[in-house]
Amino acid sequence: MKKIQRLLLLVAISLVPTIFIWLPFFARLKSFWGIPLPQAGMATIVSNYDGPIYMVIAKSLYNPEFIKWNFQFPLPTEYYAAHFPLFPFLIRIFSILLGFPYAMLFITVAASILATYFFYKFIRQYQDEANSIFLTLVFSIFPARWLIVKSVGSAEPLFIAGIIASIYFFQNKKYLWAGLWGVVAQLAKPPGILLFAAYTLVIFVPIIKNAITTNKNLLKLTEIKKYWPILLIPLALVLVFSLFGIQLKDFWAYFHSGDNVHLMFPPFSVFNYSAPWVGTFWLEEVVFIYLLGILGVLKLMKDKDSVVSWFTGIFILSILFVAHRDIVRYALPIVPFIVKAYANTLITKEFKIAFAVIIIPIFLFSLAYISQNTMPISNWAPFL
Repeated sequence: MKKIQRLLLLVAISLVPTIFIWLPFFARLKSFWGIPLPQAGMATIVSNYDGPIYMVIAKSLYNPEFIKWNFQFPLPTEYYAAHFPLFPFLIRIFSILLGFPYAMLFITVAASILATYFFYKFIRQYQDEANSIFLTLVFSIFPARWLIVKSVGSAEPLFIAGIIASIYFFQNKKYLWAGLWGVVAQLAKPPGILLFAAYTLVIFVPIIKNAITTNKNLLKLTEIKKYWPILLIPLALVLVFSLFGIQLKDFWAYFHSGDNVHLMFPPFSVFNYSAPWVGTFWLEEVVFIYLLGILGVLKLMKDKDSVVSWFTGIFILSILFVAHRDIVRYALPIVPFIVKAYANTLITKEFKIAFAVIIIPIFLFSLAYISQNTMPISNWAPFL
């Protein structure tokens, strides 16, 4: 009974903030707290980026001719290769019962609940029950960008659920489950391959260090064969590229998807205000994102949490090369582990007071962002 009550509590922690975000749009309020709101109802939620893109893929299965004849977005068909297939394929499956728009929201919400559940399982390894529940509440709405993506059509919740679950199972030496959840992450978003990179370093760095210090054989098959399930992650990436090869006639279509691969050299190119996906010099908060992320990695390293610190460190390193205004969204996959890094600060009375205050601006920012971050859709018929 206690496990069921805890599960229901975790569902509520994930779901209730999203419902509060939806309510002003569902009620078609003209404004809230002085913030003007569009009068399109839940269509505002459904039309938020990149939800309609995923619905196009769910309908077309990357078929270029189908896309050209049925959708009017001024986008080259190669653009869709930047969006991986698991989320739209699930939308297609559940559309049989719910229709495409609400199937998309259902998958997003269900994946958000999964992410919340696995975050609780992950953080419970380090904190007691009460603190774990509170940290899960923090994770459910912070940062605001996370609350936003789990309240609209988005692949991020599925991606982050896969990452947390994979790392949790890897930590507990359940490598098959770690590999399978890694596949979920990889099929959801391109950076899933960073899980494989982190696991490779976790496995081989100690072996190499041991070989150097003890002068023993570099590799022992018995030491590494138990990790074979993590090979499923790059295999999943090959399958995605193979799908692109079949449907888009280009195995490397992801890398030819226009300016959607936002990695640029040198690092910190996000401060180039003339870059296509930056377009502003109001970027000071990016400095604080880098600071919190790097400090978090150093704290994880100090705690000798090798799996988490390797993954978070690699991910932070990759973010330093991202040139995109929405840098917070790119950093969302490391948020669960940054929360773990700062957990002892986050469970203090002082933070709880501060958190109670910032819930209000988180909610207001989310409403304002969602109200303006919509794709122009004049004809909904192709999406239904």
